[in-house]
Amino acid sequence: MKELTEIYEGLRDCFAQKAGFVPNEGCDSAVRLYALAAELESLLLQADWVLDQSFPQTAQGTYLDYHAETRGITRAAAERASGVIRFAAADKVTAVCPIEQGTVCMSAEGVRFETTEDAAIAMGDQWADVPARAVEAGAGGNVIAGAVTLMSAMPAGVVQCSNPEAFSGGSDAESDEALRARILSSYRRLPNGANAAYYEQEALRYPGVAAAKAVGRARGIGTVSVVIATHAGVPDAALIGEVEAELQEKREIAVDLKVLAPTTKRVNVTAALKAASGYTFEEVKAGAQSALEALFTGALLGKSVTTARLLTLLCGVEGMENVHLSAPTADVSVSATELPTLGAVTFSELTEA
Repeated sequence: MKELTEIYEGLRDCFAQKAGFVPNEGCDSAVRLYALAAELESLLLQADWVLDQSFPQTAQGTYLDYHAETRGITRAAAERASGVIRFAAADKVTAVCPIEQGTVCMSAEGVRFETTEDAAIAMGDQWADVPARAVEAGAGGNVIAGAVTLMSAMPAGVVQCSNPEAFSGGSDAESDEALRARILSSYRRLPNGANAAYYEQEALRYPGVAAAKAVGRARGIGTVSVVIATHAGVPDAALIGEVEAELQEKREIAVDLKVLAPTTKRVNVTAALKAASGYTFEEVKAGAQSALEALFTGALLGKSVTTARLLTLLCGVEGMENVHLSAPTADVSVSATELPTLGAVTFSELTEA
């Protein structure tokens, strides 16, 4: 696209040809030409932007959502991470210590979590585990075990809180690039009401479904199995039932359709890590753990896990200088209906000679 100076010089040359002289810089005619050039540049920028928004390959934000709507696709909303918070007393309690629904706890980074039901530390016990979820949706709610240690308002009798396991299942709203890929895929694999693309697209419209794979003749002629996964991984029975009920209304006549959870394949990761100058091993270890947990979501359904991807992921952790990956020793291949899940993670400090 032409820049301001190029447009101005073109206008000045045209003026000189018509008027028979070149206007001096700073004169009234030159100022008018410069102002006109600025407006033309603005119009060209606007036209270039409009052209970008006219095609799904280059559209962004709301305009990409409009392209998605024409294909019956909706941008996946952000999901909140869920887990368990353990509330503990100083010693075994002699009276019930109630913990109200909505009790807020935080990580050191200020990520807030709230309990999702009323609970209590029973008389004679020292602690109670209470279901909780992130206050705000997004991947920021996926924190490692032991990260939630602060309470905004301490329940009576409770002296500390922690999360014995990691919070998981949180995801950001679908990015432009991920949504763009789905839109373009819908053109390449046109759903026709009977093929795999149709069932997969219909399943992905359901809130909470992060990935879907349809398998024809899975249980014989006239059968279709649709395997779904959530951002947290394996879906619960309630979600499977809801998706199946909706797909049953849209299936072909005489088709035996089942919605199933994926089979899982654990991927154990062992690596030696070296922190860069200014960082500690514990810092890069925590970052590496978070990066792995962010990778192993339901979006990996049917996708192999390569050692190259794991190394790239770990090397990209802030403060990481070097990584030696010892497990897995080879790429982990999975079938279309298998979901790679994060197994045992072992990190050691790398000492190089």
